[in-house]
Amino acid sequence: MDAPGEKIVSIKDLKMSFGEKQVLKGIDLEIQGGQIIGYIGPNGAGKSTTVKILLGILEGYQGEVKVFGEDISAGSIEYKKRIGYVPETAELYDTLTAQEYLTFIGEIYGIDYQTVDRKAQKLMKLLGIGEAYTNRISSFSKGMKQKVLIVASLLHNPDILFFDEPLSGLDANSVMVFKEIISELAVQGKTIFYSSHIMEVVEKISDRIILIHSGQIVADGTFLQLQEKCSEGSLEDIFNQLTGFNQHKQIADEFISVLKEG
Repeated sequence: MDAPGEKIVSIKDLKMSFGEKQVLKGIDLEIQGGQIIGYIGPNGAGKSTTVKILLGILEGYQGEVKVFGEDISAGSIEYKKRIGYVPETAELYDTLTAQEYLTFIGEIYGIDYQTVDRKAQKLMKLLGIGEAYTNRISSFSKGMKQKVLIVASLLHNPDILFFDEPLSGLDANSVMVFKEIISELAVQGKTIFYSSHIMEVVEKISDRIILIHSGQIVADGTFLQLQEKCSEGSLEDIFNQLTGFNQHKQIADEFISVLKEG
């Protein structure tokens, strides 16, 4: 594990294009250990592209990307063993049981079967779904599948975590447990990228908020710093101001008026 304050991620002039469309237009970013980063932006802003580059899923970018001080363009996969990821939409192997899926994931990360089997069962029990450990994932509810994804991302005790809408499908109690888990991980020096469209949650849990819009970082700081810069109340207000979206009231009014049509 890296000490809090140590540079974990360093990005310099990161650019990425798909065909003629430039998705990232020069991202500069440095992340220290022990930070919970709220990484937010409208759909298509470049959030997922940035994360996929850091994960080593996307290639063909321009600029410099270092993780744990190592330039990822060198092709090493060692750094990936220290990363956990919960994607916004994940395809689970539904025909497997939770036990089969989680032990498979654990063994990919180099954990022996007995150890990962024991850990996975305990973690599922703590999240309230221990009795379903040997059941097929196809029988799980959305919330149960989300819990399996969360367990899978944490099994190998990674140093960086990328969570994309991790609360999707979770009940209120599980949300509270998950928020507490994130806080404890940060205290241990873990680095957490938290991406969500639920601004209230990002506002409350983040040590630092990075807002990306049209492939560029347009805000970076604590919630209080962003408030001072924008003279706005909530993170949602700040988000709307910086991304130029102010039509929500008008669209809602027009939507309601259509509902009332005969």
